[in-house]
Amino acid sequence: MTGATRSAEVIIIGGGLHGSSAALHLARAGVHALVIEKNYVGRHASGVNAGGVRTLARHLAEVPLALASRELWYRIGELVDDDCGFEQHGQVRVAENAADADALRTRLQTMTDHGYTHEQWISAEDLLDMIPRMAPSIQGGLIAREDGAADPYRTTLAFRTKAASLGARFMEGVRVDGVARADGQWRVDTDAGTYTAPQVLNCAGAWADRIAAQWGEPVPLAAISPMMLVTLRMDHFLDPVVLGTGRALSFKQRTNGTVLIGGGRRAWVDRDAEWTELDFRSLAEGARTVCDLFPHMRDAVVNRGWAGIEAAMPDEIPVIGRSSRHETAFHAFGFSAHGFELGPIVGRIMADLITTGTTDMPIAPFRIDRFSDAALASSPSQKEQDE
Repeated sequence: MTGATRSAEVIIIGGGLHGSSAALHLARAGVHALVIEKNYVGRHASGVNAGGVRTLARHLAEVPLALASRELWYRIGELVDDDCGFEQHGQVRVAENAADADALRTRLQTMTDHGYTHEQWISAEDLLDMIPRMAPSIQGGLIAREDGAADPYRTTLAFRTKAASLGARFMEGVRVDGVARADGQWRVDTDAGTYTAPQVLNCAGAWADRIAAQWGEPVPLAAISPMMLVTLRMDHFLDPVVLGTGRALSFKQRTNGTVLIGGGRRAWVDRDAEWTELDFRSLAEGARTVCDLFPHMRDAVVNRGWAGIEAAMPDEIPVIGRSSRHETAFHAFGFSAHGFELGPIVGRIMADLITTGTTDMPIAPFRIDRFSDAALASSPSQKEQDE
């Protein structure tokens, strides 16, 4: 391989949705990135999640990003030349009992206090009119009528394909071993040789803490493995995505009639071996929740189950932004099992930061040094040491 092909304007570590989205937005700005992915694009979190395009029930810090990203989802075909299976039927978070209803009304008041109107109360009567097969004991819920869902693997592949068509390069099956600053460049050592770039973006998902640690930015990342089940095809009974409140649940029926069941229940995971094993006891608890809310699901036949590997942060919001120690390094990871909807806007944010140094989105809550402010305050920054 020639020296020219071993260098790039930006190297992106990790080819999931956020890495591929960043590559696309960079390419649209005329910057050709090299994306290095140790498996294949969409192998873990990005390609095997529930596909929720959800602004509902977001952490307050994420709400502005989620709303901005949803606007991009509405025009996703213009962005990636594929509709990504996006459907806009809304998402609803249901109250099974009085405690759930109280929690949701408190949430609604919080959203109102912050000026957000995309979440609204839906009465039990209106909810049952919308979803007649739901248990009549339901007590209403919160609905985001403009939310939706998409096909996660198809989406990630569409971002990759569009980025590549605009000049981004993707290397799959290549593992990054080390990333260090040398002679004004970032040196990325891989099992396929060394690559260099003036700027680098860490989108390494459940393995991103290892890159951050090499840059002097240790973070308390945990590898998690959310489980999913899918049934055989059933007659159509559901349009919106249904989320639980007091009990974990994410529930939707796809256009082919199969029903996708998630909700954050976790498999056992070994990230070094990239191995997961389903926890069938936990899945059984989830099945009880499904049957309580949708009694006819007792007759459903589960076809298969799976689990990807994702990064979770202690505060359950991601790391997005510039490195706290290196001006030319950036992070986007730790989406804690709810990053799919954010993919389009996070890619744009990272491209803006890399090309202009600024973003119009409020990303201060996602800074990487939020986990080590005290330690950083008592030690010189890498920038100071370099100077």
